Amino acid sequence: MAAIVELLASPVHRLEGRPQDGPAPAPPGELVDHIRLRAGLGVVGDRYFGKPAHRDASVTVMAREWLPPGAGLAHSRRNILVAGIAVDDLVGTILTLDSGDGPVRLQVKRRANPCAWMDNTIGPGAFKALRGHGGVRCTPLDDGLLRVGPVTYTVTSTGSQS
Repeated sequence: MAAIVELLASPVHRLEGRPQDGPAPAPPGELVDHIRLRAGLGVVGDRYFGKPAHRDASVTVMAREWLPPGAGLAHSRRNILVAGIAVDDLVGTILTLDSGDGPVRLQVKRRANPCAWMDNTIGPGAFKALRGHGGVRCTPLDDGLLRVGPVTYTVTSTGSQS
């Protein structure tokens, strides 16, 4: 059964500077039990919400199956951690998630490639291990709410790869 395992809405960008210096401290409350999404803008309260440079990729989704035990969104810095959905294969589609408050469509634009920070935040070798499995960057097509817990999902073709 598919599930939303964790949700992150962080108001700050924690991975700045050099990875060997470590991430900035996490603000309180960045891991949440629900997130509100706005069409074309992203996750309300997140550091990329409404930013022009991130409008086509304001929401990130990652599959838990590729993370080692004990690692989660605080380490990978993605917004939505799911189980049971092979999100890395969905570029060029529309992923619809419904956790009980109505469907939210996400246009899957491109892969969310891992960076060198992953070796610091997750562990040595994570950067290489997550290549091709770092999740996807999406644009929300609907306003809506997603919650941690069971989720139904559908995948719809958009007719082209982007």
